[in-house]
Amino acid sequence: MRITFFGAANEVGRSCIMIESDKAKILLDAGIKLGKQVEYPLITDDEIRTLDGIVISHAHLDHSGYLPHVYSAGYSKSTYMTKPTFELTNVLVSDYMRISNPDNVTKEGMSGMQTHCKLVGYNEEFRIKDLSLWLLPAGHILGSAMIRVSDSRHSIIYTGDINMRTTKLLDPARTEGLSADTLITESTYGGDKDVFQPEKKVLDTMLTSIKDTINQGGKIIIPSFGVGRAQEVLLILDDYIKSGLMPKINLYMDGMIGKAMRIHRHNVIYCRDELQKRILMNDDDPFKSVNFHNVMTKQTRSRIMARGDAALIVTTSGMLTGGPVLRYLERLASNSENKLIFVGYQAEGTLGRQILEGAKSVMIEGRKVQFNMKVEKYNLSAHADRQQLMSLMGRIKGLKRIFIVHGEPERSKELQASLKEKYEVYHPQLASAYNI
Repeated sequence: MRITFFGAANEVGRSCIMIESDKAKILLDAGIKLGKQVEYPLITDDEIRTLDGIVISHAHLDHSGYLPHVYSAGYSKSTYMTKPTFELTNVLVSDYMRISNPDNVTKEGMSGMQTHCKLVGYNEEFRIKDLSLWLLPAGHILGSAMIRVSDSRHSIIYTGDINMRTTKLLDPARTEGLSADTLITESTYGGDKDVFQPEKKVLDTMLTSIKDTINQGGKIIIPSFGVGRAQEVLLILDDYIKSGLMPKINLYMDGMIGKAMRIHRHNVIYCRDELQKRILMNDDDPFKSVNFHNVMTKQTRSRIMARGDAALIVTTSGMLTGGPVLRYLERLASNSENKLIFVGYQAEGTLGRQILEGAKSVMIEGRKVQFNMKVEKYNLSAHADRQQLMSLMGRIKGLKRIFIVHGEPERSKELQASLKEKYEVYHPQLASAYNI
C-alpha cells in the first residue's frame, strides 16, 4: 500500500489522505481548512478523477467540505459514509456554500455529491476493488467513524477525529478487538500537557461562571460547532435548568444548530441508550426542550441583544470564522458584564484563537471591535487527549507503525517522541507519500 497526505499533515484542517493498493485508489476524507482564507487539499483535479472511491469519517467541514469541489472536478464514483454523516454534511456544506460561495463548485458538483453517496452502517464490510473497508464508531459526533482499510497484505486504521469518553450524546469510540499494522491518528490534543480534567470538575466550574453572569444581568455567548458541541452544551445546560442547578433562562440557538438538532432526533439510534430510552419510554425528548429557542431572523437576533436582561446564546461558528456569532460580538463585546465562553478547539489563524490569546481589539469584517467582555475556556472537547490516544494505540493488535496527523506541529511532535521507542512513528509533511 501507498499513503499520500494531501491535507491535515503538520496542521489541523483539510483532512485528505489517499490510500493506494494494487488495484484501488481511494481518499479518506475530503476536507477544507477554515481561517482567514479557506485552504484546500493539495490533490490535483487530474488525480481526483482517477479515484475509485471516497470514504468520509464525519461531517465536520475539515473532513467533508471539499466534496462539492471533488464532484465539480469530474469525480463520478461513490462516496461512503454513515446516514447521520450524510445528513449533517448536507447541512454544513450548504451553510458553507451560502456564506463562502466558492468559485470551484458547480451545480452539477453539488448534485453529484448527493446522488453518488452510499450509506454504510457501523461494522458493515464494503469493498472498493481489492480493498475491504469498515466504519467503526468513533464517539466524536453523531455518525462519526474510524475507518479500517485492508488488502491481502496490510491493514490500516484511520481515526478521523476520535473521542474515548462517554458524553451526553454518545458512547465512546469502540476500541475492542481492533487489529491493524498501521494507524493514522489525529493529534489535536496529543501534546505532553494535553491531559483533560474530569468533566464534572470542568462543568461545575463553568456552571458557577454562567450563574455569576446571569445574576449580573449579562449575556453569555457560547460559540460552538453547529454539529456535536452545540448539542452537547445545550443538553447539559437544559438539564441544569430542569434540575434547579441553574436559574431558568432562555437558551437561544442560532445558526444551523436547530437543523442539526432535528437530525440528531431523527437518528437517535446512533446516540447513547439513555437518550433513546428517555424518548421512547419516558416521553422526555431532550432535543425539544421548552427552554430551547431557535433564532430564525435578524430581527429576533437584534431583540435578544437589545434587551436588558440576561441571555444565554449558543451559536455558530465554534472558531469565530463566520456566521451569527460575529453579529453578537460586534454588539456585545464592549460590555464587561457580558461573557464569551469557548468550549472547543481554536485553530491557529482564527479569530477565536486571537481572542483566546488575549486580544483586546479585533477586526470583524473590516470593523474594529473593542473587546471588554470576559473570555473563558472550558475543555468540553470531542477529541481524545494524550492519555486516551496512548490507550488507543495499546489496544490495537499487531500495530507496527503510526502516522500522526491533524495536530499543531508541536503537539504532533511531542506525541511522536513519546511513541518512537515502541513503534515506527512518522510525522508526515503535506504532499508526502509513504510505502508500507
